[in-house]
Amino acid sequence: MSEFDKTQIEFREDDFVLVQRDTKISDKKLETKPTTFFKDALRRFAKNKSSVVGGIILGILVLLSIFVPIVVKDDIENVKSQERFLAPKLFAAGTGFWDGTRSRKHTVYDQENEVPALSDKYSVAAVKRSLVSIKVDDEVALIDTANVYGHGGYIVIATDTQIDGNDIYMQSKPVAFTSNGDYKLDIVFSDEENFNAGKLGEYRVYLKTGENPEDIIVIRDFGKDYSDLSFDISAALKEAGLNSVNANIVFDVKASASEIRYVLVKSIKLTANENVNNAEMLEAVSFEDATVMINNGDKESDGYWACTGRKGIHNSEIKYCDYVIDTYMLVYGDADLVTYSATEVKNWIDNGWCQYDYTVGPESFVRLTNDCPVDVVESQQLLSRTKKLASITGRGWNYRKLGYDKMPIHLMGTDASGIDLLKRAFAGLRTSLLMGIIVAAVTFTFGLVWGSISGYFGGNIDIAMERFTDILGNIPGMVVLTLCILHFGNNFGTFVLALCMTGWIGTSHTTRTQFYRFKGREYVLASRTLGASDWRLIFKHILPNSMGTIITNSVFMITSVIYSEASLAYLNLGLQGTHSFGVMMSNNQPYLGVYAYMVIFPAVIMALMMISFNLFGNGLRDAFNPSLKGSE
Repeated sequence: MSEFDKTQIEFREDDFVLVQRDTKISDKKLETKPTTFFKDALRRFAKNKSSVVGGIILGILVLLSIFVPIVVKDDIENVKSQERFLAPKLFAAGTGFWDGTRSRKHTVYDQENEVPALSDKYSVAAVKRSLVSIKVDDEVALIDTANVYGHGGYIVIATDTQIDGNDIYMQSKPVAFTSNGDYKLDIVFSDEENFNAGKLGEYRVYLKTGENPEDIIVIRDFGKDYSDLSFDISAALKEAGLNSVNANIVFDVKASASEIRYVLVKSIKLTANENVNNAEMLEAVSFEDATVMINNGDKESDGYWACTGRKGIHNSEIKYCDYVIDTYMLVYGDADLVTYSATEVKNWIDNGWCQYDYTVGPESFVRLTNDCPVDVVESQQLLSRTKKLASITGRGWNYRKLGYDKMPIHLMGTDASGIDLLKRAFAGLRTSLLMGIIVAAVTFTFGLVWGSISGYFGGNIDIAMERFTDILGNIPGMVVLTLCILHFGNNFGTFVLALCMTGWIGTSHTTRTQFYRFKGREYVLASRTLGASDWRLIFKHILPNSMGTIITNSVFMITSVIYSEASLAYLNLGLQGTHSFGVMMSNNQPYLGVYAYMVIFPAVIMALMMISFNLFGNGLRDAFNPSLKGSE
């Protein structure tokens, strides 16, 4: 017997101690509550801060597209030519930022009225009261064109080689010279050479006192004397025995068949004593500013000088300026003459907007509603002629003429049609978003069903369905759209139909790929073994696992539709008869270099929308990914 066998083992009661004494042995209570797939997806989406921000911005844009066209009352259907290209305005003019002003550099300066050269569009008074600041450039440009804003320079009397050697002349209208007039003629010439590819020519100046060639009084005979000329006409008439005569002042330039000959005249001054009664004629014939004479006194019907050759201008002085102008005061401000026809006033009375007693006169005029654009009538003969109307303060504010109760403010300015850009942008965005949502919904639904059937059943069914989508997908979208437009017209429904006809193919391919990815998984095989039907396998087990990628692609479909519509608009295939974002940006694109805000504001909205959709779609992809369920 071994030593171990001889050892006695003794068990005592205190050798056995319960480790979990006074503690319940059971499963611990769960610290988290059970949740659903969508609640878990929402929780994961909320933790993605960039996606939340994108969703907020996207929501704001959608709300603005709904409410801005309702809240802003501006008419966006009709062209308002007077309100074209108004600058964006939020603050008072002169603040230097978003204040409705427009600055221009190196603009032609109206030296006579001391304003920028805008009188072709607005009155000088309107431009003056609208100026915020102006700085005239020190440098002067010299041009050889008769510009209405030019000054100084020289009259060019030039021959033409096409005229067969005949002399060229420039003559004034007949001037009545009397014996007591004491008439003096002063002419300033220039001897500048090599101008206009010609040469200084021989000329003479004379008085034409009759119809016969010999009825002339030579002031300066043919030659090349370009010094200043001073001539006593009264003395010459007296010497010729002429007391009173109607005579023309004539410049005669010898022509050359081989080259151009010219004479440069700076000024002509015809003066007399105070006893003459034709001072206006003398002043009209005279000129110290050659450019002004060309612009104002050289009309064929009533000009004071006529020329058989080529008459032009040389070294006309043009000044330029930099200025800042309040576009709102320029368009809507105090009008110099605000007039309405009698028919307009009668229509207001017939509409019940105002009241007028024709037997009493202007003091009986009463403004009944805000639709009537005036407060006071200043004409006794209301129905027989045009009237000048003013407000109670005595000022005719032009915005009243345009139908506004107060001066409008356009936050984004106006476009080339005078339409408020803010309202038009969001009205177009609403149309484009609506189109994108409808197309995305239709293509998502149809593509999901088509791709599910093709991917789940496979085999010959998949081959047949894929060949159909290949054929349809290879037809250019532009061809499909053009055919739809030709058959159904260029409208909203046509665009939706054309984009839906092929837009579902991308969703179906994505869905088919996801079904091939998941239909062979163990949990699908286990469900099929337990007797699950095809529809249960599709909608309960496979499709939920595929939704993340499919939903993301569908969200991006909205932006794709909007950009497709915008691209088509640049090809003149945009929506007609309704406002759309693409058509608006296409119409504004030519003004990018001058009125950049017309493209910048819509482009910012478009960029925000695209970025927001991308962030939002990425968040949805991660939120609906079943493999991330329960993850942080």
